[in-house]
Amino acid sequence: MSTQEEVLEEVLEKTIDQSNNEIVLYNDDVNTFDHVIETLMYSCEHTALQAEQCALLVHYKGKCTVKTGTYNELEPRCCKLLDAGLSAEIV
Repeated sequence: MSTQEEVLEEVLEKTIDQSNNEIVLYNDDVNTFDHVIETLMYSCEHTALQAEQCALLVHYKGKCTVKTGTYNELEPRCCKLLDAGLSAEIV
């Protein structure tokens, strides 16, 4: 493989690794607004206002993207949401 091919392959790998994913939070009939807000502040480092707005969107729209980033960045955050009893997934 030529040096140019190696460089292109390395750039492609970095581009793929840095692709953004999203944590999507889903509505449920179990958790309170306060619990959702506190969990978003803790798990996703939202401000109180951001967390409240996300909670309202989830309630009225059924789901909301609460964080974007690489899969490796999002996985521990999503696990915290799930551990707190919320419904979420990385897409």
